[in-house]
Amino acid sequence: MPSQEHETLIHLFRNRPSLAAELLVDALGVTIPTYSEARLESEEFTDCTPTEYRADAVVMLTLADEPALAVVVEVQRGQDKDKRWSWPVYLATLRARTRCPTVLLVICTNTRTAIWCATPIPLGHPGWTLAPLVIGPEAVPMVTDAKEAARAPELAVLSAMAHGGSPEGADVLRALFGGLSTIDDDQARLYSDFVLMALPPAARLSLEVMMETGTYEYQSDFARKYVAEGRAEGETRALLAVLAARGIEMSDDARERITNCTDIEQIEAWIRLAATADSTDALFG
Repeated sequence: MPSQEHETLIHLFRNRPSLAAELLVDALGVTIPTYSEARLESEEFTDCTPTEYRADAVVMLTLADEPALAVVVEVQRGQDKDKRWSWPVYLATLRARTRCPTVLLVICTNTRTAIWCATPIPLGHPGWTLAPLVIGPEAVPMVTDAKEAARAPELAVLSAMAHGGSPEGADVLRALFGGLSTIDDDQARLYSDFVLMALPPAARLSLEVMMETGTYEYQSDFARKYVAEGRAEGETRALLAVLAARGIEMSDDARERITNCTDIEQIEAWIRLAATADSTDALFG
């Protein structure tokens, strides 16, 4: 079953199909045809065989409403030998369906998988070898400007995932949240959830400190509220872990009171009390 990380990465392309073209050009230096529109196409490749073949996403670049280039987008979090057989099927089937050139773009969440995915696939016929176009963390463009992040928030999300824990991570995260403050709150929350989940602990802590000390240039209400909520959730998990480790039983009402609390100072006070309390009644006083 696809993971949340896998599904969120696919969502970036479904929400912004032109992201595929931007990565081909900016990250890989691929020359692509001139196009006026990027749109999604069916991911199903079942018209040539009863076997079910389905890509993660298919993006069609068009010019004057005519197909110019079809891009098969695949997200890989690990090695999958079956892909070396199915990827050529995707391209051949899509090429026959669209009557235009096709390319395979593989997004990898780690370097080891990226190296494996980039291995050429010989198809047997002389001169016919598929060389997947692969983007690993190192190849993702680094977005450090909030205006660019606002223009292409999906690219900024990929940038934060790949570079949020790097020495330039603070600039990358500033740009990301600056860009997210200009889009729909629900979409911004979805992207923020994913990025913060993917960040190393040190990078996430750095982001929280940056917000709290006022060094964050783009002090949007969304960004401040979001990070505060994230910190409260973390403190709540810590409190529940302490209570569980000490074997203190909790009623449903007590658990609900703890999980519904968003006051960080109150939760921290409960954590200190939990070290010596023998019941939740003693915890709440």
